[in-house]
Amino acid sequence: MNQQQINRINELARKAKSPEGLTEAEKKEQAVLRRAYIDSVLGNLRSELDNTYLVDGTGQKQKLKKRDADKEDESHGEDKT
Repeated sequence: MNQQQINRINELARKAKSPEGLTEAEKKEQAVLRRAYIDSVLGNLRSELDNTYLVDGTGQKQKLKKRDADKEDESHGEDKT
């Protein structure tokens, strides 16, 4: 995602709020750009997390582990203390 695309997202957002609104083509363009932006942010976050380590009390580094989506759904909201 480059700055020109981000500027276009912002331009379309401002136009959507105006009395003129967006044309159907602009709405589609906005949806595509927003999806690309979200995918870019998620990709950057995954990359950061893939390179993140936790240090325990003894100084040992441990790489973060990916959560299993099914287990996460089952344990959502449970207190694990």
